[in-house]
Amino acid sequence: MSTRQRKQSRVRPLLLPFSCLLIVGYFAYHAVEGDYGLFALGKLKERVAGLEAELETARAARERMEAHVTLMRPESLERDMIDERAREALNMANAKDIVIFLGPSDRRPAR
Repeated sequence: MSTRQRKQSRVRPLLLPFSCLLIVGYFAYHAVEGDYGLFALGKLKERVAGLEAELETARAARERMEAHVTLMRPESLERDMIDERAREALNMANAKDIVIFLGPSDRRPAR
């Protein structure tokens, strides 16, 4: 009965650690560069900061508009304010108003 002995290969013992290293490298690469990796997280945080700033400007604009709407409600309207706005919009004056025209030399210098 004869037995056959094989020569030990230098590559075969390194095959399993090398394949494990490749798998770990694959997952490490995607943990950093992937769609949900560290770089993507940084970009998402920048986008969140930009959108929060945009939200704050939108909220401020909404508050200004709500203040204007509150002034237009019937219980908060003042007769003088309505009269002033109407005259300004129509570019007219009341017959009882005293209007003083400033000539070119009478104008105040612009600031």
